[in-house]
Amino acid sequence: MPINLVKGEKIKLEKDNGTKLTEICIGLNWGSIQKKGFFGTKTETVDLDSSVVLFDSKGFILDTVYYGSLKSRDGAIKHSGDDRSGDSGGDDGLDNEVITINLKQITENADKMFFILNSFKGQDFASIPFARLRLYEGTPKKVVNVFASYNIASDPKFSGSVSMVLGKIYKHNGEWKVEALGEPTRDRSLKETIETIKKNFL
Repeated sequence: MPINLVKGEKIKLEKDNGTKLTEICIGLNWGSIQKKGFFGTKTETVDLDSSVVLFDSKGFILDTVYYGSLKSRDGAIKHSGDDRSGDSGGDDGLDNEVITINLKQITENADKMFFILNSFKGQDFASIPFARLRLYEGTPKKVVNVFASYNIASDPKFSGSVSMVLGKIYKHNGEWKVEALGEPTRDRSLKETIETIKKNFL
């Protein structure tokens, strides 16, 4: 059964039998906003942008993978592309955007990578009906085994926040681990969120 992550929780990137995971996917699924009015319910599409920023141990940015740059220079991190609407007919259970990571290919001096979510239209996370992250073995088209999930929307405490530092994968004693952060911010762009990470999370 997958682990339902909570903020601050840390897990090892390994299977139940202790085998280390080397290729993982981070899938993001979210819904459109339904607004009720005099003339019925109107669907407001939601454009969330997922990104990964890779740092070395000194806090230097090695690479950034996002909708405008879909592949890291070392070829280890790949982005499935920009989804500009989310699920309009309710949760379909499928990922809208997927980031694939081959940990064996990651550049040698990489120390940590942060996962970021930005609301392109400025819709805050409290207004989005659902948004969740899941970590799994497989490919963007085939899920083999989900080992962790994390709900990140529809919470009053997110009101006004249009960006979020979702979590990080980091090296500890030579092993890669995951920490759920779920830290909402009012940053309006990926560039601003990266600056927040440099100030508060390195």
